[in-house]
Amino acid sequence: MTLSAAGVLIAAAAAAGSVLLAPGRLRAAAMLLALALFPLLIIGDQWNSPQITDLRDEPLQLIGLGLAAVIGAVLLAAVFYRRPILLPLAIVAALPFRVPLESGGDTANLLVPLYLVIAGGVLSAASREWREGRGAPLWEPASRGTPLREPALGGPQGSFSGGAHKFAKGGTPARLLSMVLAGVVLLYALQTLYSPDFSKSLQTACFFFVPFSLVYALLRDVEWDRKLLVFVLWVVAAEAIVFMLVGSVEYVVRELFWNDQVIRSNDFHTYFRVNSIFWDPNIYGRYLALVIVIAMAALLWVRESRQLALLTGLVAVLWLGLVPTFSQSSFTALLVGLAVLAALRWSWRWTLAAVGAGAVLAVAVVIFAGGVSKLSPDRLNVDTGGRTNLASGGAKLFSQRPVWGYGAGSFPRAYREHAATKKTPVSVSHTEPVTVAAEQGVLGLLSYAALIVVALWTMSTGMASMGGGRGVPPTPSPTTIARAAILAAFMALLVHTFAYAAFYEDPITWVLLAVGASLAGADSAAFAFSRAVADKQRTRD
Repeated sequence: MTLSAAGVLIAAAAAAGSVLLAPGRLRAAAMLLALALFPLLIIGDQWNSPQITDLRDEPLQLIGLGLAAVIGAVLLAAVFYRRPILLPLAIVAALPFRVPLESGGDTANLLVPLYLVIAGGVLSAASREWREGRGAPLWEPASRGTPLREPALGGPQGSFSGGAHKFAKGGTPARLLSMVLAGVVLLYALQTLYSPDFSKSLQTACFFFVPFSLVYALLRDVEWDRKLLVFVLWVVAAEAIVFMLVGSVEYVVRELFWNDQVIRSNDFHTYFRVNSIFWDPNIYGRYLALVIVIAMAALLWVRESRQLALLTGLVAVLWLGLVPTFSQSSFTALLVGLAVLAALRWSWRWTLAAVGAGAVLAVAVVIFAGGVSKLSPDRLNVDTGGRTNLASGGAKLFSQRPVWGYGAGSFPRAYREHAATKKTPVSVSHTEPVTVAAEQGVLGLLSYAALIVVALWTMSTGMASMGGGRGVPPTPSPTTIARAAILAAFMALLVHTFAYAAFYEDPITWVLLAVGASLAGADSAAFAFSRAVADKQRTRD
């Protein structure tokens, strides 16, 4: 680690944190700074790697790649500036696509298409802010009073105007969510300073935390009306169907495109796991499970027969695609997401009772069908794919440094050096709380817990009942249905990360947080405006 690299990383993290909190042109400047710094950090870190060395020997190729990236970002910025609705659609569409690249001696599956879309979105947002905010003060506090103009309440699409959206920007809990996220990013950057694997921690910060902060900032300010929400649903549905078809071909021909580890494991198993275009069957399963949850949220409240048939067919097809992943974590995540939707649609009390009964039944089946005598630690470790040893090793690391941990991104090296009983090619703990505890200690656990609590608070405010009981409209607005989908999908993803990690490193997490905060703000604005109108009417009467 060099002091210059550490200083630049802290500056990039501070810029990313400012993006989450600062309004106006100051935020636009912070976005541009973060966009410029994180690729420079990666290039500097990998300057002597074989890949960069090869490019250095071919300067024309290096210049050409740089120009291609800049031109692509500028063209996307022009498109997003003229058609703002395409930015959120492009971000959502780019989420699954990863390009395998050699980095630090390992093959990293990087979200190159998403990074290009982020660059275009940042340039577009900065250009719009500069042109529309010219002459305005650099620092403009968030609105605390009456919305700038009346929201379009009760419209045919349930849309909201920009004024209503700005009304809730400075409010709680959406504002608190941005503050907690900024703290998470800055804490991770600070904890890279003492990590035994600074290169790994720097790459994690620059490939995930900094650019995903930009994703959050870009999507949080989007006005998610019915038209955009429907477009997003069908974009993810269309992509999921394509991925399912690719996975089905893999299953039929018994051949995978990549990931030698899964290919070798298929040779020894009686079943065949597919991963479609994803590197990992569990990440593929996570994606399908989340799309199923979102589709089910729309299905539960749809009234038109044509939409009902389309959504039912979509859920059935994606379920068939999920089965050959044999991803137990994805099946569990799907059940959790469906349980949340059932609780919102019908009753939290009866849903909790059903979930509890199902859990007891599952434990009983495992004990009596598998045999109590077989429930040894070694057997459990084999059945969980080595996760038991990884979790116990992570707990050992946490006990050694409980307050600040071993440093960001340090789990693989720290586990091999301080916790492993034998040489093992471990890369992650496969359990997000264990990873956070080992790497970041109590400080990281507190920020992680705070983020989850505030996120659930933001997403669930006003969502106690949507089933059409007394005082509740039988058909919620599109915004409210979308909030139910986001809440259920976030819970499903959260549970999946308990069994397969990658909470902060999955861009879907940040997208769900951003959309959840934006929709909560829109609902808060609508409620506040309706109450203001009612109070004014009572005053007149």
